[in-house]
Amino acid sequence: MTEPLNPIVLIPARLASTRLPDKPLADIAGQPMIVQVWRRAMEADVGPVIVACAEQAIFEAVCDAGGEAVLTDPDHPSGSDRIYEALSKSDGEGRFNAVVNLQGDLPTIEPETVRAVLAPLSDADCDIATLIAEITEPDERDNPNVVKAVVGLGAGETVGRALYFSRATVPHDVGDGVDGPLYHHIGIYAYRRLALERFVTLAPGVLEQRERLEQLRALENGMRIDVALVDTVPLGVDTPAELDRARKTLGA
Repeated sequence: MTEPLNPIVLIPARLASTRLPDKPLADIAGQPMIVQVWRRAMEADVGPVIVACAEQAIFEAVCDAGGEAVLTDPDHPSGSDRIYEALSKSDGEGRFNAVVNLQGDLPTIEPETVRAVLAPLSDADCDIATLIAEITEPDERDNPNVVKAVVGLGAGETVGRALYFSRATVPHDVGDGVDGPLYHHIGIYAYRRLALERFVTLAPGVLEQRERLEQLRALENGMRIDVALVDTVPLGVDTPAELDRARKTLGA
């Protein structure tokens, strides 16, 4: 019998950004971006929400808004390492058995999208869950910045097992009547706690380093990643133009 999920949401955040410096503190509708993300996570109401901060300025911004934050080592190589430190500091007794890793640059994400990432964990064999959306824009099909998830979903299915993730255009359609959709991977994850504890001990994999996709480390080490299909890809803010879109969406 599958143990009931008791999730916590952790949001990794750091100031370093090449295209949009100090973006967690960028103002959106009168609040720093990281506070807007924290609010969306709170609205999802899946469990406590803690921001894993690399810098004091982010910590203070979250706390000033009434949120909970934890200072972490600024030199962590990845968000996964950062949230693991925050988990260890905030829940050393192990109350929470599932961990949602929500990126700190998704200020307009819908609460139901946050909730959706937990669905695949209803299967006891799933180690890590994540999200996908069907690609509908032609220019995304061959864009290496749009990561594709290889998963075989049958008609009407919304949850399936990920076989691979790639920046390439995969799977390839041979054009004999069995063509199908391509799926845009959305970088939100829900880990079983034991899976996260194992993941952060693993060395970077060969394929991970070739594609620069951290989730391949899990697949290369035999961990199972399942995906849930959602309708849309949330707006990730990495550029001034995307920041303007977020401000318009949230009424700034």
